[in-house]
Amino acid sequence: MTKTRAQQIMSDKDARTPQEVTQCIHDIAAEFEPYIIRQRRHFHKHPEPSLAEVRTTSDIANQLDAMNIPYERPLKTGLVATLRGTAPDAYREDGTPRRRILLRADIDALPVTEQTGEEFASVNEGFMHACGHDCHIAMMLGTLQILRHMTDDIHGEIRIVFQPSEENGQGAKMMIGTGVCEGVDGAFAMHIWSEVDAGTVSCEPGPRMANTDWFRVDVRGTSCHGAMPQRGHDAIMVAAEIVNALQTIVAREISPYEPAVVTVGELHGGTARNVIAGSAYLTGTVRTYSEAAHNVVPDHIRRIVEHTAAALGAEAELTDYTIANYKVENEPAASERCHTAVVKLLGEDGVGHYRGTLSGEDFSEYLRRVPGMLAFLGCRNPAIGATYAQHSCFYKIDETVLAKGSMLAAQYAIDFLAEPTQAELDGPAIAAVAETNPDLAVKLRSAKATAAEARDAVHDAHTARHAAIKGIRDARAAARREEGRDE
Repeated sequence: MTKTRAQQIMSDKDARTPQEVTQCIHDIAAEFEPYIIRQRRHFHKHPEPSLAEVRTTSDIANQLDAMNIPYERPLKTGLVATLRGTAPDAYREDGTPRRRILLRADIDALPVTEQTGEEFASVNEGFMHACGHDCHIAMMLGTLQILRHMTDDIHGEIRIVFQPSEENGQGAKMMIGTGVCEGVDGAFAMHIWSEVDAGTVSCEPGPRMANTDWFRVDVRGTSCHGAMPQRGHDAIMVAAEIVNALQTIVAREISPYEPAVVTVGELHGGTARNVIAGSAYLTGTVRTYSEAAHNVVPDHIRRIVEHTAAALGAEAELTDYTIANYKVENEPAASERCHTAVVKLLGEDGVGHYRGTLSGEDFSEYLRRVPGMLAFLGCRNPAIGATYAQHSCFYKIDETVLAKGSMLAAQYAIDFLAEPTQAELDGPAIAAVAETNPDLAVKLRSAKATAAEARDAVHDAHTARHAAIKGIRDARAAARREEGRDE
């Protein structure tokens, strides 16, 4: 029976060069691209909201069973799979992996009624994968198809988290609470993104997605007859004034050099058309990048709310202010690793550029505990109508990018696990110091790095000196030859 290319790669036990590893990733991804697209359409057709991803979890489990990849279900929905490398150095003598990386894919959908007209449109009325989490599931399954055929190239262990409830900001904390970050050396995730051109990947370092906070304001007025407004204090009118006044926070309280948003998304009040409302409430969200802005906005909201209401004879209170997600900030080393992986797989044309967004993402919770990054995988393609923003009822993606996403996660994981551990870089002397005196170990590492830079500089100087001497000798020889010809 003829083996597929993936099976040939899996059975080949010869050590591969980095270039051969990348080519194998390409070959397996090409073989499984129809599978990846088919999975994306299946999950798109059957969206489930946050904390209710029951069928989604079961369908992912079925795929993992078919791949013979072990997994656990630490929560009601979502699961955690483990892929063990079989490279000779993948595990230490005590059975622990030399390195471990966490890959995350979120799995929940939004309360949006789909209007794309796709053949595989949502059959769950009122719910839609309008943020691309169906793509994240499919790409991660594609990544696992690649990696399970290349375990000899995996120098450690890969922990794959299919995470529920990203849209309401609870899932990451819930998963982390089960211990998924324990023993992890790095974390990686991708978000398919409608503002980045299809086939390119944005992986810049630094802040990429915003601190995301939720707030609620309750207004207490005095109800009365709608024809006698002088007898009461209109809570709806006060709430409306508060909505307007809150916009001065960004306009006048925050530096124009710092991105920030204060949005009121709900305003509720009143019981009848001819009754002055005695109460009302509004809810909204705050988005910031800087710690300074993140820290001061709640006090600005509280001051504006209380004093605006008091000026109009009513009372108002900031009754809730919740930090939903902290900002996603990419570690520079992780971003450079991702950039290298993109160039390996897609060439320089695959490197995308994106300024970042004030949208939020609970992947930040992993990055607060483990170094890593989130990449934006572009899916924008006007030729097929893939131009609508995340969360739109018309949201579409260019499906040709899905296999690229699978390849990138596989390449990143393999590259990360192939890198030396800190203990390997330290050597036995510094590693021993690190166990009892971490601060001294940091200083020794710095001194070691400085010494290495000095050795490199000396080597470069010697090389330059020899090149200069050779240049002088060559010039003199050329001059003598010229003199001989003149004679």
